[in-house]
Amino acid sequence: MGSLNRATLIGNVGKAPDVKTLPNGTKVAQFSLATTEPAYTAQNGQQVEARTEWHSIVAWAGLASIVERFLQQGSQVYIEGKIRYRQYENQQQQKRYVTEIIADNIVLLKNGEAPQQQQYAGAYSPGANADELPY
Repeated sequence: MGSLNRATLIGNVGKAPDVKTLPNGTKVAQFSLATTEPAYTAQNGQQVEARTEWHSIVAWAGLASIVERFLQQGSQVYIEGKIRYRQYENQQQQKRYVTEIIADNIVLLKNGEAPQQQQYAGAYSPGANADELPY
């Protein structure tokens, strides 16, 4: 039996995407996405505050070009992708660990309503190239 690595998120872009072109010519876009669970009152009367989680999103090749062209701070998007863990050494030779969502599909949303017509699917899977990320 196989396995499944899938993430589905709806949230708002935290800041303008950072888009770079790797030495081999492939574009890669990275941006943060905020998802927020609203505040609520539990059955026992306890007030639970709103909670925002920040996710690091990576888009490759043609999908990175779409991100560069259409996404900006505050854009609301639907993201489908894979969860990826990686590590690297920073300039001080310290190991850093990163959890990212590698986007396979991005749908631009408008004010939390039904998806607009702009839906973009990525056909590029970075595979071993994930180690080439410029950050």
